Amino acid sequence: MTNTIETAKALTFGTELEYTNISRERAARAIHTVVGGTVRYTGGSYDEWTVVAPDGRHWKAISDGSLTDRATSAEVVTPILKWDDLETLQAVVRALRHAGAKTPDCTSQHVHVGIADFDARQIANIARIFYKQEELILKAAGTLERRLQHYTRRTDRTFIERLERAKPTTREALNEAWFGYRNPNPSHYDGARYRDINLNNVWRMGTVEFRLFNGTTHAGEVKAHIQLCLAIAAKAKTAACASTKNQRPYNPASAKYDLRVFLLRLGLIGREFKNTRMHLMKRMPGSSAWKNGRPEGR
Repeated sequence: MTNTIETAKALTFGTELEYTNISRERAARAIHTVVGGTVRYTGGSYDEWTVVAPDGRHWKAISDGSLTDRATSAEVVTPILKWDDLETLQAVVRALRHAGAKTPDCTSQHVHVGIADFDARQIANIARIFYKQEELILKAAGTLERRLQHYTRRTDRTFIERLERAKPTTREALNEAWFGYRNPNPSHYDGARYRDINLNNVWRMGTVEFRLFNGTTHAGEVKAHIQLCLAIAAKAKTAACASTKNQRPYNPASAKYDLRVFLLRLGLIGREFKNTRMHLMKRMPGSSAWKNGRPEGR
């Protein structure tokens, strides 16, 4: 478990945060209050505002087609970040909230985890680990059912079947398992991307994207979502094997206990991850200590 978290802390990530009730300029200026540097309007098809931090990294506030009020909405796109940047990101989220940002049901958070040095088996393990616990993870995230019908569909079962038949050892074979045909250069809006876990960007950007999270202005929730994704990826990288057999059903009677066990197996244990566990478990029914409820007399 320690090795898993050490691996997670060495990974890179980025996140996209959707907001309403805030213009892109105002969002950029809120980011600037935290990271410093310069703010400039860079325009283009995404009507972009860019904050160039003193370390040279670019934070962006852009338009997004899923946010209908173009004048008062922004998608905040972070640069490539690492574990030590989480506190800065949380400060940015708080600054955006104080600037008026809101997260109604139309907004979401996407997390990209860098997998440049993962081999095909390790990338496939990410999908396997996620699929095995998919229903539990979706309930923990509170993913809205209407989003699961379109932009955040559940993992394609036929992909899992192809994956287990092929057991890919190359990215080319993984590509065919994911798309169902060879597609080495997927377009940005290729329809395969609209899954709760999206592998399209393995061949576009060198990342795996987690699309299941609802929008939030809570800095602790943003951090918890990212740490969950990093821990899953790290477990996939360090695991000797992973299986999709016997996908775990969601059981409301034991949901909180089941999630707690899953998080502990990912290495999210101890005081360091107390708040992470709290945010991920707060929607779950049942007892975290007793699988089938507290026995009588205890």
